[in-house]
Order: sequence, then structure tokens, then C-alpha cells
Amino acid sequence: MDTHIHHVLLSAFFLIFGCRFVSRAADSYTYIVHMDKATMPKAFANHHHWYRATLTSAVEQSSRLTADQASDDAGRDRLVYSYDNVVHGFSAVLSVSELEALKNLPGYVSSMKDLPVKPDTTRTAQYLGLNPGFGAWPASSYGKDVIIGVIDTGIWPESRSFADDGFGAVPSRWKGGCQAGTQFNTSMCNKKLIGAKFFNRGLVAHTANATLSMNSTRDTDGHGTHTSSTAAGSRVPGASYLGYAPGTSRGMAPMARVAMYKALWEIGAYTSDIIAAIDEAIKDGVDVLSMSLGLTGVPLYQDPIAIATFAVVEKGIFVSTSAGNEGPFLASLHNGTPWVLTVAAGTLDRQFHGNVVLGNGVTVAGQSLYLGTNSSMIPIPLVYLGYCNDMQKLRKVGYKVVVCQDVNETMSEQVWNVQYSNVAGGVFISNVSDLEEYMMSSFPATFVNLRDGETIKSYIKKNPKSAKAVLQFEKTSTGSKPAPQVTDYSSRGPSISCPRVLKPDLMAPGALILASWPDNTSVRAVDSKLLYSSFNVISGTSMSCPHASGVAALLVAAHRDWSPAAIRSSMMTTSDILDNTGKPISDMGDSGRTATPLAMGSGQINPNKALDPGLVYDAGARDYTNLLCSLNFTAKQIQTITRAPSHTCPSNPSFQLNYPSFIAYYNGTGALPGPAQEFVRTVTNVGGQRATYTAKITSIDGFEVSVAPNKLAFKARNEKREFKLTIRGPVKDVEYLSFGYLSWVEDSGRHTVRSPIVVTSLRDVEIDNGKI
Repeated sequence: MDTHIHHVLLSAFFLIFGCRFVSRAADSYTYIVHMDKATMPKAFANHHHWYRATLTSAVEQSSRLTADQASDDAGRDRLVYSYDNVVHGFSAVLSVSELEALKNLPGYVSSMKDLPVKPDTTRTAQYLGLNPGFGAWPASSYGKDVIIGVIDTGIWPESRSFADDGFGAVPSRWKGGCQAGTQFNTSMCNKKLIGAKFFNRGLVAHTANATLSMNSTRDTDGHGTHTSSTAAGSRVPGASYLGYAPGTSRGMAPMARVAMYKALWEIGAYTSDIIAAIDEAIKDGVDVLSMSLGLTGVPLYQDPIAIATFAVVEKGIFVSTSAGNEGPFLASLHNGTPWVLTVAAGTLDRQFHGNVVLGNGVTVAGQSLYLGTNSSMIPIPLVYLGYCNDMQKLRKVGYKVVVCQDVNETMSEQVWNVQYSNVAGGVFISNVSDLEEYMMSSFPATFVNLRDGETIKSYIKKNPKSAKAVLQFEKTSTGSKPAPQVTDYSSRGPSISCPRVLKPDLMAPGALILASWPDNTSVRAVDSKLLYSSFNVISGTSMSCPHASGVAALLVAAHRDWSPAAIRSSMMTTSDILDNTGKPISDMGDSGRTATPLAMGSGQINPNKALDPGLVYDAGARDYTNLLCSLNFTAKQIQTITRAPSHTCPSNPSFQLNYPSFIAYYNGTGALPGPAQEFVRTVTNVGGQRATYTAKITSIDGFEVSVAPNKLAFKARNEKREFKLTIRGPVKDVEYLSFGYLSWVEDSGRHTVRSPIVVTSLRDVEIDNGKI
């Protein structure tokens, strides 16, 4: 899966509760077909009838069947979904010849193949500054009555995170419901979990003899339960991951409602099901849509998720998505769509420990999430082996704790060797910063840094025959520094699908996040025994996305009149760029160097500051459509995305989108200085009635950046002011990437509205073709 998840899938369980389906013919494929709704003949009662008739005509013309035969065939086997909101069109199983016939019929706009999609707490609320005394929680009544729709692997309704204690009646605007299915009846919804639906027709059409373990919204994977409880889980005292991270669990918006749309399954997922789920979420009336999934390297006009979310945002619904887990490589992110929030993953200030108590009384704190016996109780002989690459030597050690030294990133090999050598445990010395995949070991193991490793080695050297240690697990600490850091696996920008908009947008906690988990899905295997817990600790941008979704719900509750773009702007321009040591946030995927906006976007999300941003960069459907014109999209491609039968592009379309960040490309081999690039933006005053802001720009190596005017004066709330940012250069030879920030600082000192600026030579070919 495209997610940094560490858990055991219960394959055997999937086979027990099987529901078998008949699949498509081998020479056919599922396509998502876009139609021009304005051309529908008046003879049809609705567009669904028209779609089915059009499909029947295509099959008839291709196969030369009789009309009745074609109708029966198309009606029963070919149509997968007929869409209402996100797409004007349908998905259907078609042969190549049938698709070609369809292209010649009236109303056809475009088509694309149905694509496979991969899915990408006790501390995080407090870590992000959320508290009952002031800020976003009390101002939003904890996200009261905001409805968060989650598209994922389903939900475990019995989890305490979805208890409805203290909730009032379901909002009257809610039009959704609870769909019954395998081991899931309608009574399992309540005032907290107000919607549950599942979608798998597209998957079944793709998969021969498909077997679904749980043909319902019930979660058999854990991913969906985890993400939904992260966004909006109710308060749960006494939560922990089998002893780790003990405390009270709650989501970012604990009083928000949850609606689960299951479109990701243990055997796969396809865009036809996902956009059907999005279509349903719009009809049901969600306020926020959270999607920890995506496609990589697909142009906007061929990306069904990008197309569907355009309709979502057009309806005033906020969309939060994950950046992906393909880092630290540049241009690796997905969901680089201009109208959604794209969220990177960062670390917390929380660590999980496996302590090494030496025989001399000194305790060395290592990192571990081992779930076996929490302590060796009595001292065990300790031996230093250095590079643990000799299995024969390891097997002769016997019941001792071996100390191994990481050499040239050989950690994986050494851990494997120690695990299968029948020793008592392992202590691994390494300077590797990202240890998550090793920490969740199935044998007693802990990981220490080089400095602490020297302490252990010195003790063994002084006591070569009597060195002993006790290993202690299930230890948790907070306040570790530096934090946050960008995780190495978090996908980086620029966006291939839309490189003119800087992505990701911001960063949220995504590393080792504690949240709810299905009771029937194991969290780990230790000594060949499966372990179960109502909470699990997993990592990825799949975890950072719902943090941002929950914060967005708080802002929706506090500012019902704000657009999705205004909410995104408030979250971006108030993000933090410094860690808890007061230094710039660092990047674990770049040897601890300062993180660039291509890794962390605008910075670490700050919910309380986002509540009162001062100024916002607003935008709407027309702004996004004009951007599409500047990308040289054809009229058909623009119609595919916007569903509008016609849109007249300006004669000289501009790349200007009123976005709270800036990215400029220059020719790294051209003459110096390079040409000037200009960006025009408009900000809206959402702070006090009267305010004056002054521009402050951090220096950007090799470039001259200016703003005109450099002061913005507002006399009233909701008043707008325009400015122009100009980038000149390069004026000297520079690295492939430079960055800085434009900050509008209110004269009173109350607000600072910060936007990242990236200048890069990464574009070696024409970026409008979707390449970097």
C-alpha cells in the first residue's frame, strides 16, 4: 500500500467471510466516460436514462446486436456507475471497439481508463496546541456538528472513538444514511457515526472472481478506522498501544460527526468506486472530505480524483488529501491539485523507548515499539559483536543480548540476522534518524544513537566477561527535540500534474500516530502470536491528512462563511516554520538540513493561529478554470474537469492563481541575470475592521525579490487589496533550488501572514506537458 503502515493483514480472515462476484470479459476494460449534459435530448426523463441509452447504442453499433440484446447486455453487465455531481457521465465496461463507437455518439466529451488507487491520538492534539482553555477548540465548540466525510477502508463502529455520548440530534441538513451489509446493520450508526456506505462495483468489474471478505462498511484493514478517529474521534480515556502512548485519545475535532465511505478494499481499489463515493458524499451533505489516497503522475484532465474534487470544492466542501509516501524524491507527490489541500507528514515530540539498564546502574534510552514482555526482569549477559552479519557466529552466542553497530546502512540485514539467531535480544547502534520500520520488531530490540552506543560499548569493554543488562519496554516520553521534522518518506513537490502551484501545502503530524483500530485486525505478530489492540500506532501521510481534515472542521465550525480556499489559506499562512528548539524545521530525508517548501509546504499546521489569520487568499471555480486555460488545456479537457459545456478562455491566459504560495522556474543554463517573473495576488481582510500590513521578505540566494506596494491598508473587514511580487534573477550561479518567505506583518503585531517562495531550475523540459 502507498502508506507507511506496519501491521499484519489477516489474509485468512479475508477468506472466511467471502462474497463472490462475476467479473468483466477479459478483452474489456472499465472506462469513466464524460458527457455533455447540455446536449441531452428532451425525450429522456433524466440523465441516467440518457447515459444508459447512449451506452446501449455504442454496444449495438460495435457488436451489431439487436436493440433488445444490446439493452440487456449494457443494462446488466456494462454500466458500473451513473454519476450525479462529480462527473457528468458514467463508468462502464467496454471493449476497444465499443469505446470507439461511443466516441462518435452525440454528447460524448472524453473518457479515461479506471485506474487503481493506493491508500497512503493521545498526543497530537496537545502537541498542536489544542486545549479547552482557548483557541480553536472552544471557539469552534470542538467542531460541533461539522460533518467530516472519510473515503477509506471502512470503519469499526464499536470503537469507543465513535461513541455519541454528549451529542445532540443529527443536523437536519444531513441527507445521508447507514447502509447495511456483512456484519454491519443500520443500527450501528449513531449520533457520532451518522453515515456509512460502501462502493465496490468498479473493483468487482476489474477483478476476476473477486472475493470480498466483508461486503459492507466494516473495516477489516484498520486504515479507515485510524484516519477517521484521527480526524474526529470522541474522547477516550485510558487509550494506549499495548502500553505505549498511554493517555486520553481524541481526534482533532472531537465533536464533529463522521460519515464513512468505504471504497478501498483489501484486494484493491479503483477510481470509479472512489468518485462514486465522492458523488454520494456531496449528495449526503458533508462539510469536509478527507482522502488519504491518490494517483501519481497523472495529468489533471486524466485524473478522476482531481476532476471529482473540483465539483466538491465548487459545492463549498473542503477537501484534504495526502501528499503520498514516495519521499524523499523530488516531484514524487500526488494530489498536486490546485483546489485541494495537500498534506505532508512530520514527526511528533513523542518517543517510544526500549531502555537498556546496564549492570553498573546506567540507563540508556533507546527507541523501540516491541510488544512482547515489557522487561527482561533479570540481567542478561551483554556482548558486543560489531557488524552482525555472521549468522553462524550469532547462533553460537546463546541466550545473550547482542550489541550491533550499523555500518553503511546495513541495519535491515543486521536486524534480520539477529531476529533469526535465537539470541535473547538486540541493541543496535546507528545514526539513522528514521527508525520506524525497525522499531516495530517482533523480537526484543532497541535502537540507540552513536553517543549512547559508545556508553554501552565502554561498559562492555571494561567488563568483558561480566557485562549484563536489563531491557525495559513500553516506555513513552514527550518533549523530544528537535520536533517537528519532515519524515523521509513524505512525498516532495513540485507537482507534476500542476507545477505552477507550489505543493505540498503544509505539514501535519504523520509519524507514529496513535488512533483507533478494529478489534479483529492484529497490530503485530510477536513470537508467531498475533496481538490485538483497540488502538494502533502507524505512520504516513495517510495519518497527516486527517489531522488537517479535523483542523479544517474546526475552522468550518468557527467560520461558516469562509470558502474552502479561505480555510486552506488560513491554515497555510499561519503554519510554523520553526521547531521546538527555535530553529528552522529540518528534513530527515535530507540529512537533517533545513526543510524546503517542496518538502513541508508552508510549514507545520497551527490550529489556533489558523483560527485568526488576519488576511486570506481566496479563490473559486472561475479562478481555477482560468488557470486551466493557462496550462494550454483543450476545450474538451477543461470541460472534462469543470463539467461546464463552454468556457471562453482569455486571449492571453495567465498562470496567476490567487494562491498563498509562490513557485518560479528559471533556466539553470541561461544567461545571467534571468528575466523577471511577476505574481499578482489579492488578499482579503478577515481580521479587525482597520489594519495596516507591511511586507517583509527573507533573502533568497541569487535572486532579488520585491513587493509593490509594500504596505496594505484596510479600512473595513472583508476589504480586498492587490499586490505584485516580482522575482528577478538569477543574478549569480545558484543551486537548483532557493527559497524564502513573504510575510505581511500587521503594524499592531497581531497577525503575520506568511507565504513560501520557491525559485527552482528543476524544469529542464516543458512543465506544461506534465514533466519536470
